[in-house]
Amino acid sequence: MRVLVTGGTGFIGEALIPALLDKGHSVIVLSRQSSPSAIAGVAYIQQLEQITKAVDVVINLAGASLAGKRWNRAYKEEIVASRVALTRELGNYFSAAEQRPSIWLNASAIGYYGPRADEELSEDSSSGEGFSAQLCRDWEASAVEAAGDARLCLMRLGVVLDEGGGAYAQMAQPFKMGIANWLGDGEQWLSWVYRDDVVSAFCFALENDKLQGPVNVTAPQPVSSRGFCLAMREVHRTLVAIPMPGFVMRAMVGEMADELLLTGQRVIPAALLAAGFSFSCPNIDDALRQIEDPR
Repeated sequence: MRVLVTGGTGFIGEALIPALLDKGHSVIVLSRQSSPSAIAGVAYIQQLEQITKAVDVVINLAGASLAGKRWNRAYKEEIVASRVALTRELGNYFSAAEQRPSIWLNASAIGYYGPRADEELSEDSSSGEGFSAQLCRDWEASAVEAAGDARLCLMRLGVVLDEGGGAYAQMAQPFKMGIANWLGDGEQWLSWVYRDDVVSAFCFALENDKLQGPVNVTAPQPVSSRGFCLAMREVHRTLVAIPMPGFVMRAMVGEMADELLLTGQRVIPAALLAAGFSFSCPNIDDALRQIEDPR
């Protein structure tokens, strides 16, 4: 199939595109970068009007990083526009195309659920409160409208872990310096997922005709912030263990601290498990061993 990928030069896209090629798909990457790193067999475009053949699948990953910089009104508007406005642009383009995509995989995030303490959350759980929850609701609503009659999967991503980008570099930094730490009281849930499993989940959703609607892309065994700290100490030699107090995090990153760091969600990938998906790293110990020593 011919697959259009937005955000294809990002942390997930750069791992997903080779997997799509291995499965025999033809890939078009929409990138605003003037000269992205080329991959053999991939067509790069900067405008939708450069598409010359019908697209069978849209995989919409594009979006400014939530943790890219301190949140202020301007950056929050950029975060929203990079997701919602682009998705609407895709919908407008394909609504006028002779042939519309039959499959649409749209990224979203578990921020949809908002801070939920110890509550176990599945795809049937309600949305929560806060900027992240509203962002995800708006993003998903724009995807529903843009996809039209296509089979749509709303891929609600957890914290994606791997070397080479994403959150892991910052999370691992103190441990590599010999300092084990956790955020706030350490009781908040971290619903994480290994990047290879994200790639596999997207490929699985592409091929599984029965999978549609919200899909939590998280490992089946979330951990607390303290639990993550303990697991990291198994793969890094640390000298001291100290918490990062909440007031320090708020002073450092402002509103983002309470939205992304000091609160969390205990999310279960019920839809993927019910459909028969198998995680290569279902628990954090497996994932960290794979990340730190992939041999």
